[in-house]
Amino acid sequence: MESKEDHCSGGGRWRCVWRQAACLFVFLCFFLNGTEAQIRYSIPEEMKKGSLVGNVAQDLGLDVKRLRSGRARIVTGENVQYTELRTDKGLLVVHERIDREQLCGDVTPCSFTFEILLENPMELHPVTIEVLDVNDNAPTFKYNHLQFEISESAALGSRFVLESAHDADVGANGLQSYILTPSDHFVLKEHVSGGGKYAEMVLQKGLDREEQSRLSLKLVAVDGGNPQRSGTVNIIINIIDANDNAPVFDQTTYKVKVVENAIKGTHVLTVNATDSDSGSNAKVTYSFSKTNAEIKDTFHINEETGCITVAKQIDYEKEKTIEFMVEAKDQGGLTESAKVEIEVTDLNDNVPVINVMSFTSPVSEDSPAGTTIGIINVKDLDSGENGHVRCAIEGRVPFRIKSNVRNYFALLTDADLDRESVPEYNITVVASDSGSPPLSSKMTFNLKVSDVNDNAPVFPVSLYTASVAENNHPGVSVLKVSAKDPDENQNARVSYMLEEREIGGTPVAEFVSVNAESGVISAVRSYDYEQIKELVFIVRAQDGGSPPLSSNVSVRILIQDQNDNAPQVLYPVQTGGSVLAEMVPRSADVGYLVTKVVAVDVDSGQNAWLSYKVQKATDRALFEVGLHNGEIRTVRQVTDKDGVKQRLSVLVEDNGQPSRSATVIVNVAVADSFPEVLSEFTDFSMHDKEYNDKLTFYLVLALAVVSFLFITCLLLIISVKVYRWRQSRVLYHSNLPVIPYYPPRYSDTLGTGTLQHVYNYEVCRTSDSRKSDMKNMQAMSQSLVSVDGADADTPHVTKQMAGNFSQMSTLVSLIFCHSFSVVVFKVYTAVRRLQYCHLAC
Repeated sequence: MESKEDHCSGGGRWRCVWRQAACLFVFLCFFLNGTEAQIRYSIPEEMKKGSLVGNVAQDLGLDVKRLRSGRARIVTGENVQYTELRTDKGLLVVHERIDREQLCGDVTPCSFTFEILLENPMELHPVTIEVLDVNDNAPTFKYNHLQFEISESAALGSRFVLESAHDADVGANGLQSYILTPSDHFVLKEHVSGGGKYAEMVLQKGLDREEQSRLSLKLVAVDGGNPQRSGTVNIIINIIDANDNAPVFDQTTYKVKVVENAIKGTHVLTVNATDSDSGSNAKVTYSFSKTNAEIKDTFHINEETGCITVAKQIDYEKEKTIEFMVEAKDQGGLTESAKVEIEVTDLNDNVPVINVMSFTSPVSEDSPAGTTIGIINVKDLDSGENGHVRCAIEGRVPFRIKSNVRNYFALLTDADLDRESVPEYNITVVASDSGSPPLSSKMTFNLKVSDVNDNAPVFPVSLYTASVAENNHPGVSVLKVSAKDPDENQNARVSYMLEEREIGGTPVAEFVSVNAESGVISAVRSYDYEQIKELVFIVRAQDGGSPPLSSNVSVRILIQDQNDNAPQVLYPVQTGGSVLAEMVPRSADVGYLVTKVVAVDVDSGQNAWLSYKVQKATDRALFEVGLHNGEIRTVRQVTDKDGVKQRLSVLVEDNGQPSRSATVIVNVAVADSFPEVLSEFTDFSMHDKEYNDKLTFYLVLALAVVSFLFITCLLLIISVKVYRWRQSRVLYHSNLPVIPYYPPRYSDTLGTGTLQHVYNYEVCRTSDSRKSDMKNMQAMSQSLVSVDGADADTPHVTKQMAGNFSQMSTLVSLIFCHSFSVVVFKVYTAVRRLQYCHLAC
């Protein structure tokens, strides 16, 4: 790596001037904007692609990791990127073929500059690559031959300017000298003008048209490369008759200014030359010198008047100064040259150009204010104030632009973003220069805002209410809840679930279920209005974000009653085993309250409104029933002709659709005494008689079974006693030792030696036979046998005490059989009494 100052020498070519301004611009950018380091490399042209230029990381003192983390890259405004930065090794290599002649032309030294841009934090490191010339071009002439007409009277020392050879190489590899062969009449003199070399033929020996009317010469141009290269042009000289005076310009150098972008035909200047000869030899014509043949494309010269006009549009950014030679030639072929220098004046004709270095889209909506979303570079090819640019953001958007380095701008967020409010922005950046009038350009950036889960699902209402009829089918849909989440994608995917709670001690999941995707709430079971009137629970809506957000809503489901229950008669109670009757004295007045039919309906509303009416009656003219209260009253005075037995069939009907009903039979006895009632009602119910006969049969059968068991036990006891008596006699005569046993003494509680038991019975009678009751009380004797433990240890051996154990077993058996017989008998007696009570009532 070597450091050099950019300089330009020579003939004032426009490319050289442009390069000087570019170098100055880069120099100012580096030092005015706090650039940290500047490096310069020198490489020969025509290097192969991938050839090493230099180790940027080492030369800048940067770590390779910094290059990667800072996303180091080459920033250049040119269309062709000649070098490539390999951030993995920190090396700068050749990316495209570099042709020094194409890149710089005649400007020397030839170099190009670019910046290495790093982010986080942003750093800018200028790099200058000097391209060294290689002798890869030979000198060339524009024409294959040159033709001159020289008067034979040309004075010795006359000069004839020859066409300049052009060598694209520079320095030692460029054009070095000319060689003229043969050189009998002319000698060659070389001159330097405008950074280039041209040659003149100087006449050193007089011409004689009569001896030789035409001369053929060769002009050879050679460079200083190794190996040396050369170019040749043929020179034809036609010798004409004497014209010994050449035209003379009134100025040796013409200087003028012209504004860039001047329209075609704009007058630049007029050159003037005079010839002291007379006649046709004094007529002068003007032309551009062959040394600047390319100038014909830019300007036009009038051959007669010498007026120079613009031939095509001039661009200040390409050529700031134009120099060329103008020739004046008389009719005799004598010429004279003058130099023209044209200074091009800059106009504000270039709009700023916006180049995007980086742009990040989408950006998260939770990005803090001041987040960098893009870096842009703005260039203006104009100079001075015309090239000074500034940037601004068009419209009111939450973004701002900031400049840290000259012509580099960072696009930043200026406020918090909310995707739900604005999902994307069109950010228009306006770049304008300081010219008069100023020029500007725009670039629009489409920035999308990415979502974060910052919104919970929202229900449109705080309470959902629905109703469902009872006895529904399980799985029927009751209602649908729906929550909206303003987020997007997975963050907006809402799922529904039940909050865990209990309804009447039962988990809510056993009553209802909710579809996690659609929010449809369905019944899990069939509902019964009589058991539960309403369901109140909570549904939670949860999104799919991470972490998830949720919200709750209350749901109330009302169970609607249906007429699914018939009325139930509470009074009078219907029995199948006995006849129930209400007694009405014959002296009862009109409106006498016989009884009241009491019924209920577990339904609600109009389904529970009950009405009563007589369906059937023994005498419809004697009784009536209240339509709404169920009271049975006499309609007329009871007479002796009215029968004792009266039967009413009362229909109880609800008000449902369709209605349900129940029927109750009311027996009424019209009599003044119980015997009359008994005599009449004995035949009233044949069913009761059959029932009593069956009951009597079962009781007699039970008594017989008990008696059989009693006799069997008695025989068994006698057999056991006889057997034991015989065994004792055998032991007594055998003289064997006997181990005495003394059981405890037994006595009954009454001390009479018998087991008498006294039982108490309570009989309660009411007008309703089903409410009558018989209570079998506990026997008066609390203990059948008492044990005296004081004599248990007394050692007596007698036959009487040895037989006490057998007596105890016998007593227990007799007590059991006797007690069971008594119980059966008492039950039988109680049943007969109840039957009598029924008949009496």
